[in-house]
Amino acid sequence: MSRAHASGAHARLPFAQHVEVPETLLKKRKQNDKVREAKLKAAAEAKKSRKTRRKVIFKRAEKYAQEYLSKEKEEVRLKRAARAAGDYYVPAQAKVYFVIRLKGINEIAPKPRKILQLLRLLQINNGVFVKATKATEQMLRLVEPYITFGEPNLKSVRELIYKRGFGKVDKQRIPLTDNAIIEQALGKFDILSIEDLVHEIATVGPNFKQASNFLWPFKLSNPTGGWRQRKFKHFIEGGDHGNREGNINKLIRQMN
Repeated sequence: MSRAHASGAHARLPFAQHVEVPETLLKKRKQNDKVREAKLKAAAEAKKSRKTRRKVIFKRAEKYAQEYLSKEKEEVRLKRAARAAGDYYVPAQAKVYFVIRLKGINEIAPKPRKILQLLRLLQINNGVFVKATKATEQMLRLVEPYITFGEPNLKSVRELIYKRGFGKVDKQRIPLTDNAIIEQALGKFDILSIEDLVHEIATVGPNFKQASNFLWPFKLSNPTGGWRQRKFKHFIEGGDHGNREGNINKLIRQMN
């Protein structure tokens, strides 16, 4: 009897194909499928976009290399022409300065202290790029006893950014390990890669201010071999402070 009852109960159980799936579960499945499709589509588009961007970055880097080379050749030609004519070649006025702070906060008057804050030179051995204008030259003159500065060449700009470059992202000091960091912050100014950033600083491009402000002040080491004995005398008097023009590049090598 019990066996018959069991077999009857078994016969009444519905098969899987006859069981209706709840509507909420169907909706959830459809939604999950849509989300999965959207993710796959976004990933494919991102991959395509990255590939296109890499091509753009590579082409720009080639163009910059050609530009730097032609500029170098032109300078050599002008020097030779001047020598042949028995004249001296006078290079163009500096467009950008690299400024390094030499002195701490002791015995600094309020005005120079404020200028150092405006230049973002808050610590000894901090360095920043500034555009060479009449206003900045006047500011540098006022804080000359506390800083040294000069015109950096392309090699110095590149080495500083590649080796000690940090970006300011959401007020945080972030290492420049990926072009995506630069693009995220400066993409609206058409600066997509580290080479774009180097080019903007070295050539003082139209978005120099934004590029310079994005770069966190460089934290440099003491120069190899140390400072001169009379550090707080002017550079031309055998000290270290003041304008050292092209000699800043030698100091950058020693401090980088």
